[in-house]
Amino acid sequence: MSETAVKAPGVPDAGRWKALVFIALAQLMVVLDATIVNIALPSAQQDLGISDGNRQWVVTAYALAFGGLLLFGGRIADLWGRKRTFVLGLGGFAVASALGGAATNEAMMFGSRALQGVFGALLAPAALSLLAVMFTDAKERAKAFGIYGAIAGGGGAVGLILGGFLTEYLNWRWTFFVNIPFAIVAAAGAYLVIREPQGSRNRSPLDIPGVILSTLGLVALVYGFTRAESDGWSDPVTVGMFVGSAVLLLAFVLVESRVKAPLLPLRVITERNRGGIYLSLGLAIIAMFGLFLFLTYYLQIVKGYSPVKTGFAFLPMIAGMITGSTQIGTRLMTRVAPRLLMGPGFLVAAVGMLLLTQLEIDTSYAAVLLPGMLLLGLGMGTAFMPAMSMATMGVEPRDSGVASAMVNTSQQVGGAIGTALLNTIAASATTSYIADHIGGATSRSQQQLVQLEGQVQGYTSAIWFAVGILVAAAVIALTFVNAGRPGGTAVTGSGSGSGDAVEDELPVPVVAH
Repeated sequence: MSETAVKAPGVPDAGRWKALVFIALAQLMVVLDATIVNIALPSAQQDLGISDGNRQWVVTAYALAFGGLLLFGGRIADLWGRKRTFVLGLGGFAVASALGGAATNEAMMFGSRALQGVFGALLAPAALSLLAVMFTDAKERAKAFGIYGAIAGGGGAVGLILGGFLTEYLNWRWTFFVNIPFAIVAAAGAYLVIREPQGSRNRSPLDIPGVILSTLGLVALVYGFTRAESDGWSDPVTVGMFVGSAVLLLAFVLVESRVKAPLLPLRVITERNRGGIYLSLGLAIIAMFGLFLFLTYYLQIVKGYSPVKTGFAFLPMIAGMITGSTQIGTRLMTRVAPRLLMGPGFLVAAVGMLLLTQLEIDTSYAAVLLPGMLLLGLGMGTAFMPAMSMATMGVEPRDSGVASAMVNTSQQVGGAIGTALLNTIAASATTSYIADHIGGATSRSQQQLVQLEGQVQGYTSAIWFAVGILVAAAVIALTFVNAGRPGGTAVTGSGSGSGDAVEDELPVPVVAH
């Protein structure tokens, strides 16, 4: 470790804003990677001779490794040091990306994607927990998490634009190679400027049974939803995965309640505010992931947009997210209770989603898609910022890695659920519509029109469910998140194991030292 690796507790780190630049850059790389590869997938599939049945593993291999190892990654960050884990995660992600870009067959591609997931699971919780322990002043924390939240929310849409450009004008391999400069710059900068507070590590022995049970349980859960999307909910393997996941995760909770040094101290998730945030954030991600997928297909297949044009069509959503996160969320975070940002934020996003239920084949982009995406981005950005900050507020520094990992886990599992659940709803509605209307189509052009109308019907049916899910996220945020306006003394950690809720009108959110 360098001499700049640690700092005295209670003393604000002079390099914290420089550190934020490199942490945000790493977060952007991880979020970009989630969408950029989807754009490149058709070209990569053709080049590497990947069958239609196996192509899902380009996405699934990453999701399984990333989602399954997040809690372990968060605990490693607490145990080994967040800076060290962060830099290692970046280096490994760069190597895995180089292997993906150089892939010559499907096995090499799947392996590189799984490796990306492994190092992403180290990198993501380390990044968020570094913010949690470096920014302890309420106003500074609000600003830092506003920037981080905007990147976390808008990075996916940026990935669509960048992925479109790289695939159209260069080669699909560059969607992997582009991660390498991001990782090198972020790792070098982090090594030089990040300084962790002294005494913030958790040096308890590693909970091996907890690692095994949580990893297998989360892998089974994510794979169950992925399998449901491709093979149906009644498929024996799908059902087996869900049952196995439930048994493993229940066993994990029982183990964690009894071992001396648990992988996931239950105080982290049973505290009322954090529990509400993990749940509402997961639901919001379910709605958002599904929508990203449907809008991408709608714009490219129904409207005939190119990959680049599709990416640019998502710009209003990015603008809304950045505005909601950095302007509304950051400015109001220290003035109003977090639930009064999260609840209304999710409701505004639901109104944007409601507009998108009006989609038809000839829908005007300016009249429906533009305002819908703008409201969606504005609402999500406003809600994400306090959610990211509150999820790690009040935890002891020794638990900040695992608390951060829970944020990423709720997002990753939410994404898997959203893609599978909403895709199933859309496919069912499309099949039903086509069956009801294809009989009246006499010519080939009429049949093609019915097919397109059926697809749009499927998208809008699924978006209606997404509206309901966002409303549920708003209700949970308003009901469970009861921390008051952050404006006075420190909120202490929940490290004592009491799991006390933070009551109304409690003051400044500071990570306890």
